[in-house]
Amino acid sequence: MVQKYQSPVRVYKHGFELIMAAYERRFPTCPLIPMFVGSDLMNEYKSEDGAVHIVERRCKLDVDAPRLLKKIAGVDYVYFIQKNSLNRQERTLHIEAYNETFSSRIIVNEHCCYTVHPDNENWTCFEQSASLDIKSFFGFESTVEKIAMKQYTTNIKKGKEIIEYYLNQLEQEGITSMPRWTPEIAQRQETKTDTSGRAMSPPQSIPTKSADGPSSKDGLPSSPTAATHELSSTPDDKLDADYIKRYLGDLTPLQESCLIRLRQWLQETHKGKIPKDEHILRFLRARDFNIDKAREILCQSLTWRKQHHVDYLLSTWDPPQVLHDYYAGGWHHHDRDGRPLYVLRLGQMDTKGLVRALGEESLLRHVLSINEEGLRRCEENTNIFGRPISSWTCLVDLEGLNMRHLWRPGVKALLRIIEVVEANYPETLGRLLILRAPRVFPVLWTLVSPFIDENTRKKFLIYAGNDYQGPGGLIDYIDKEVIPDFLGGECMCEVSEGGMVPKALYRTPEELENDDIRLWTETIYQSASVFKGSPHEILIQIVDASSVITWDFDVCKGDIVFNIYHSKRAPQAPKRDTLGAHGITSPVGNNVQLIDKAWQLGRDYSMVESPLICKEGESVQGSHVTRWPGFYILQWKFHSMPACATSSLPRVEDVLASLQVSSHKCKVMYYTEIIGSEDFRGSMTSLESSHSGFSQLSAATTSSSQSHSSSMVSR
Repeated sequence: MVQKYQSPVRVYKHGFELIMAAYERRFPTCPLIPMFVGSDLMNEYKSEDGAVHIVERRCKLDVDAPRLLKKIAGVDYVYFIQKNSLNRQERTLHIEAYNETFSSRIIVNEHCCYTVHPDNENWTCFEQSASLDIKSFFGFESTVEKIAMKQYTTNIKKGKEIIEYYLNQLEQEGITSMPRWTPEIAQRQETKTDTSGRAMSPPQSIPTKSADGPSSKDGLPSSPTAATHELSSTPDDKLDADYIKRYLGDLTPLQESCLIRLRQWLQETHKGKIPKDEHILRFLRARDFNIDKAREILCQSLTWRKQHHVDYLLSTWDPPQVLHDYYAGGWHHHDRDGRPLYVLRLGQMDTKGLVRALGEESLLRHVLSINEEGLRRCEENTNIFGRPISSWTCLVDLEGLNMRHLWRPGVKALLRIIEVVEANYPETLGRLLILRAPRVFPVLWTLVSPFIDENTRKKFLIYAGNDYQGPGGLIDYIDKEVIPDFLGGECMCEVSEGGMVPKALYRTPEELENDDIRLWTETIYQSASVFKGSPHEILIQIVDASSVITWDFDVCKGDIVFNIYHSKRAPQAPKRDTLGAHGITSPVGNNVQLIDKAWQLGRDYSMVESPLICKEGESVQGSHVTRWPGFYILQWKFHSMPACATSSLPRVEDVLASLQVSSHKCKVMYYTEIIGSEDFRGSMTSLESSHSGFSQLSAATTSSSQSHSSSMVSR
């Protein structure tokens, strides 16, 4: 595999002529580069007016490699040919180097360029590119590649230091500037000869600035990126080394190279808007600077952003009032490192109510807007604090977390959100502070953590109870002056306190489906109509005994009775009742009956759970551990008011209740899932011992359980 390197633009705030004087002092040897043992002049050419000076040297390098490897290779030193082409009139120096030693096994090409800064003629720019292709090396190809890359990056770091060292040396000698070249009157000089008496032929071409970049000379292989080495007059086209340090942070030479090459590729292939350098760098960091992997996920993200107009989200997204009132999250100052601080009071938030009132798509869009705002705040804080800030800190307060937050459809929605954020906003989370984690938290963490990138998980700090108030707690990461008041601080936090979303704001799947927001998938809920005499039934086939059937449903209208039956034989084909018992048309034909009228309870099928009466507005969650394989039927049945046993006259309460059920029609929204008993024991079963820890977020709660089943009803 060919290894490539591309440097950023390094700027010296000195004139080109002075930089050239400093550069020449590196030869014939440089004590600041221990591996550079010496160099011999091979060929030299000067134009008659002195403007062009071309020098070819043979450089001797003592590579820091294992003695055994040198013995196998049969060499003590490695030789490179370096060709410097100086054009004083155009104020450019092009340097090309290639390996002479092992040239049939290893191909090394390097190109460097000194030019005048496009915006300041008294400054000098430097760029460098190189490629390494190891074809074969006695079975030590990988070892040689690592040694070569290590040596090269070490010398790159010293490059600027060496020039500055000789600049200081010149200054100590009283030389702070050099005159520019002017045409001089001189007689035509005879062609110079080298030390061996060979005639040095004139160069075929002199590298000059052109739209196509420097040309290849003397048959030397040119760098694949040579066409882009020349500086453009537009500063944004190239990355300056000082800019990288100021706005992107301290990067190694190879990391700088990956950033520049990926950015360059985007400029060439993506004609539209490309991401900012900070965002490109995040994708590289997410893939450990593997440029091919980073390019793949970055391109997927760019396509996603374009398809869903994410670039315009902050200006077009208007959060619904439900989010303003019940979403307990918001931005709050910054942490000690200058990162924007986002506060999320998850324990006080009715996640199920938000999903039911808004739908998964709206919640996702809101989370995306938070991430877009986070990117904007990082950029803003970078300018304010004068150092690179590319991520934010998230403070999550879990006070009040309970079983309701572990509602499976809600957890699934959370996992989908995590998946989208991980794919499109990598390396944006600098630190996650989880405070007041209750005993239910390990269960949630078990469900969620596998979907979170390993590098992201390392940034999590978890505190139980009031541990965050002690040493190593919150004060180590957030200034005392900005610790929110609800955590014992003095700073008023304007984040909403959350609370229960009124069921009156809940919406049906049909209503959510009519929204124009479509970012990932259909809702996981289904809706059904239940009529008097026409229950709604769904079939679940169980192959392995001890599987777990889980359900979650809301009674949107009327009162119903929930039953679970088991049968050894398959029921009849689903029969849809579009008219119902009273001529009531179901809007979407979502009333299905499976139990044949001829079937007898106790002979053809059996009841495995006691009937559960559910009132209008109730939310029901539960599970059933199956004893036998076969067919299980979940049934929602119209609930008729029982007659009063002590009087032939109906009660006033019964009459009023019956009037609320217009046309004897009920409506439910439900979600079911089958999971293995092993998975169930690791997640849902463990919750049964935790539901007693409900906080004020859980309204009146009742539960019923049998030896092989458990159900929970939240009113």
